[in-house]
Amino acid sequence: MNTVLLTLGRLPKALDIARSFAAAGWRVVVAEPHRRHLSGASRSVARSLPVTPPAEDAAAYLRDLSRVVEAEGVSLVVPVSEEAMHVAFLRPLLPAGVRLLSMPPDLVLRLHDKHGFAVAAGEAGLTVPETFALDDPAARVLADTTEVIVKPVHSCSGRGVRRLPCGTPLPPPEPAVVQRLVAGEEHSSCTLAHDGRVQGTAVYRGTLMSGSVAVGFERIDHPAVEAWIARFVAATRWTGFIAFDFIVDAAGTPWGIECNPRTTSGLHFFAEADLASAILDPAHPLRFRPERRLQLILVLRDGDAGQLRRLAALPRQSAPPVRHARRHVARG
Repeated sequence: MNTVLLTLGRLPKALDIARSFAAAGWRVVVAEPHRRHLSGASRSVARSLPVTPPAEDAAAYLRDLSRVVEAEGVSLVVPVSEEAMHVAFLRPLLPAGVRLLSMPPDLVLRLHDKHGFAVAAGEAGLTVPETFALDDPAARVLADTTEVIVKPVHSCSGRGVRRLPCGTPLPPPEPAVVQRLVAGEEHSSCTLAHDGRVQGTAVYRGTLMSGSVAVGFERIDHPAVEAWIARFVAATRWTGFIAFDFIVDAAGTPWGIECNPRTTSGLHFFAEADLASAILDPAHPLRFRPERRLQLILVLRDGDAGQLRRLAALPRQSAPPVRHARRHVARG
């Protein structure tokens, strides 16, 4: 029996992937820093093994993963969420023949960086707002002529994002970008691709917010966004999961504002039964589940009761359209 290693288990998307591989006849092993987590309670998971949190010691985390691969006879490693930035460096530690669903770390880190992504998309001839490093003199020129967004190069969930009116002094130098504000509605995506060819793309928007993070989603059809993604995937010859955030302006033009070179919550729109097959077989299409609207039930750890109370207080109606300045981030 083949064994797959998932490099995180506490998020619902890990459970979707685990169930899909188990149904396909694979043995599923999960590496997770937390002792108790969502996937660890699933019958689809054969073993859940503790590893060093990558944020505490990245080198120890990689060594732990490599030991799990050796001990469990793993033949495929699938990153699940933001730990993918670290897992990209795992390849040299893997035995011959073990497949890693990741692009090389230099490309992964370039796209994770908001300035690096904007440059890469521009090089591919795709629409991105003018974006400059905060310490670039061109950033000052841009801020003097139009309304801008300032955001850390590695921020997530809207943390540290600021909207500055035209002519506002820029903040002190830091690892951040200055980006022209685009008016419009925000859309997010999740794509699985192989060697530059898209196997499936889910485009969606937030319908229910917890602060700056969407916990309710609606899948939509948007051919222009899908075409943008297909061109980017082809230009980078991407293999694995990749996700983007867009602003779609009044003319229907999608402007790429961020890239997440990993899975996002959009993975839940794909048919669970197709996930393993599409990862294993580049010719296998990735179909949608029938539901167009989904809401995440967050799995809480000890000490998260306050978050539960905040979610309970959310209104039941759909949230209004999300704008660039509000920064909806469908990550988890």
